[in-house]
Amino acid sequence: MRARLLPALLGSLLLLLSQPVLASQVLTSIKPLQLIAAAILDDIEEPAVLLPPGSSPHHHALRPSERRTLQQATRVYWVGGSLELFLESLLSRHAGAQALIDLPGVQLRTALQSLNFQQEEAHGHAHHKHDHGLNDPHLWLSPDNARVIARWMAEDLQGIYPDQQQQLQANLQAFLLRLDAEEVRLHQRLQGLGDKPWFVFHDGYGYFEDHFNVHPNGIFSLSDEVQPGARHVNLLRQRLQQAGSSCVFSEPQFNPRLIDSLSKGLDVRRGELDPLGVDIAVDAEGYLRLLGRIGDSLADCLQTLP
Repeated sequence: MRARLLPALLGSLLLLLSQPVLASQVLTSIKPLQLIAAAILDDIEEPAVLLPPGSSPHHHALRPSERRTLQQATRVYWVGGSLELFLESLLSRHAGAQALIDLPGVQLRTALQSLNFQQEEAHGHAHHKHDHGLNDPHLWLSPDNARVIARWMAEDLQGIYPDQQQQLQANLQAFLLRLDAEEVRLHQRLQGLGDKPWFVFHDGYGYFEDHFNVHPNGIFSLSDEVQPGARHVNLLRQRLQQAGSSCVFSEPQFNPRLIDSLSKGLDVRRGELDPLGVDIAVDAEGYLRLLGRIGDSLADCLQTLP
């Protein structure tokens, strides 16, 4: 019995080893870009994402398996060296890589642009340049930029999926219509809340804030790598005290201990914002849920304030 099984097992093993390793055709660096690509590739293929859930794109260390994934992908969509600096040298040699920050039509805002309430602190950290260069790289939080990216992806992916050109265009139009509707809904939800006091963990929401005209009273850290100094901590504590009832938003990727200490004993409501959409399902409406959760989290908390 064993003698008869052995050749069959060996034959099956050799067959498996002879099969090519199927790499993902489309790879994105971070989850938000994956969500936009998933909408364009709906019913065609699910794009892959490089960074694991909860990993910060500012300082990720690539594993050997992730390097192989990059090499095998036909297309790699990433924001650019101002966000995923760890990818810059690798993707400079990848023929199918595209930095979306360089796309024509993408509207960029200047890093530290939202810190006008604390000019001294911004000046004190200016040499860090937010670790993002001159431009704020969180460009996916602008619905207008998402439209530019989606249109460009739909055109670019025709070269990889020539038999699905009609599907790609249909997916694009469906995405744009859904995004229009979600944008209207969020404008309505956030209307009249722009003057409510609120604070965020780091300066990562400027595109969303500008688009929907809601701006924080304070930022706890200029970036997730730059820890605030004693002067900045004192200014933030004073800012929270002066604000009275306010909302403070943490992020799932970062330790909220700083927020805990700053808000201790104050009239503060707590909320959470996730600019990366760590636990959002990857499907045609994933990007809409990413924007929607941010807007709804803001509105849910701000509406409780007097």
